[in-house]
Amino acid sequence: MTLKFEGLDVQDFYLGMKERNVADSTAPLSQAHVTIAGAGGLGSNIAIALARSGVGHLTLIDFDTIELSNLNRQQYKVSQIGLPKVTALKQNVLEFNPFITIDTQQLEITDANIPDLFADCDVACEAFDNPAAKAMLMNGITAHFPDKPLVMGNGMAGIHPTNNMITKQQLPHVYICGDGTTKGAEGLMAPRVMVCAGHEANAILRLLMHLPVLEEE
Repeated sequence: MTLKFEGLDVQDFYLGMKERNVADSTAPLSQAHVTIAGAGGLGSNIAIALARSGVGHLTLIDFDTIELSNLNRQQYKVSQIGLPKVTALKQNVLEFNPFITIDTQQLEITDANIPDLFADCDVACEAFDNPAAKAMLMNGITAHFPDKPLVMGNGMAGIHPTNNMITKQQLPHVYICGDGTTKGAEGLMAPRVMVCAGHEANAILRLLMHLPVLEEE
């Protein structure tokens, strides 16, 4: 019996989704696993970008639930207010790519659970809004998994020009995206958060494709 999805053969549906992908990206990305720490403004946008691009396996980690103040920049709907972010994000991502595997963990990341939570991923992604949590994750990943790539965000607040947002290499396997200066207390708006998330997602795709994240000078 031929499987059907939305009236199409499943294989035809899958290939149709990949028609505009970058050449030779589908196979390696479909085998890749990315763990995203945080499912807020950065994490929700990064997860959707990676799923649309064809990353085959995502692990989403966040302890929080959706509230009204999240709706100005995070990829959630009014109907999802009150839901755990990881539950709602999994629902939304599967609407963009039903062929992806998504694991969720509704918990707070600590020094103690980093080894278990990030052991199996190819790339770790930081998407927190707390500077102390960012530092804790970077220290934990570099200590427990010194060769595992970590992509982070720092500086995406306000409505400043987006041309000052960049990706830079902080350590041999750590990349930081953003302007590096603006603080969340200034207010967070969808455009700059999405630009920073785009930088992170693109850096992750390049790592998964074994391409240099930054252009060689």
